[in-house]
Amino acid sequence: MTRPEILNQFSRLLDVMNDLREKCPWDMKQTWESIRPLSIEEVHELSDAILENNPEEVKKELGDLLLHIVFYSRIATENGHFDVGEVCDTLIQKLIRRHPHIYGDVEANDSETVLKNWEQIKLQEKGQKKNGVLDGVPKGLNSVVKAFRMQEKASQVGFDWDSADLAYEKVEEEWIEFQEATTPEHQEEEFGDYLFALINYARLKGINPDTALERCNIKFKTRFQSMESQAENLGKGLNDMSLDEMEALWQNAKIKG
Repeated sequence: MTRPEILNQFSRLLDVMNDLREKCPWDMKQTWESIRPLSIEEVHELSDAILENNPEEVKKELGDLLLHIVFYSRIATENGHFDVGEVCDTLIQKLIRRHPHIYGDVEANDSETVLKNWEQIKLQEKGQKKNGVLDGVPKGLNSVVKAFRMQEKASQVGFDWDSADLAYEKVEEEWIEFQEATTPEHQEEEFGDYLFALINYARLKGINPDTALERCNIKFKTRFQSMESQAENLGKGLNDMSLDEMEALWQNAKIKG
C-alpha cells in the first residue's frame, strides 16, 4: 500500500472502532481492565505465529494487537485522558529522544552502543535517584524473560562479564553448589542461581533463552504427539507400554523430525 492508502486504512479502523463502541453491546461494556487479559493472550498468539514463521498469522495477530491499542485509546478518550493521536505523539517523541545518533549529534556505530544510550536516556527521563536500573522490568514477565531483561539492563551500566567463557565458569560453579546443597530449600535456591547463570551465559552467546526453550517445548510436543500416534497405530496407549517401548517410539519420532 502507498502511504495515503495506509493512512486511509488507519482512519477507517478508527471509524469502525467508534461504531463498535457506540453500537455493539459487547464492545460498549468493555473497560481497560476487561481487555487486559485478552491483550496478554494476543501477545502470546503473536509469539506463536512468529516462532512458526507464519507471515499470514503474524499479520492477523498484529491486527488484533492494533485493535487493542485503538480500543484502549478510545476508552481513554471517553474518560478525558488522551486519544490515539496523543499515543502516537508520545511514542514519536520518545523515539526521537532515544535516538540522538539519528536526530542529534551523538555517535553510535553499533547496536550495543545504541542500546546502552537508550537505557541511559531512559534512566535520565525517569530520574535515576527515584528509579533504579531494574525498575523498568515488568513484574508480570515470566521468570526466564525477566532474568534475561534484568541482565541486559545491568549490562548497559557496565555490570557484566567480560566474556561468555567467564560466564560459563559461573554456570559450572553454581551447578557444583546445587549438587552440594542438602536441604530442599537450599537446593531450590541453588538451582535458581544455576538457572540465572545459565540464562546469563546464553545472553552472552547471543541466544535468547526464552525463544530457545519455547522452540524446545514445540519440538517436544510434536515428538510426544508422534509417539501417541504411533502407539495408537499399534493398538496401545502410552501408559500400557514399557519405558523401552516408548523410547523406541521416541527415536522414531526424532527421525521424522
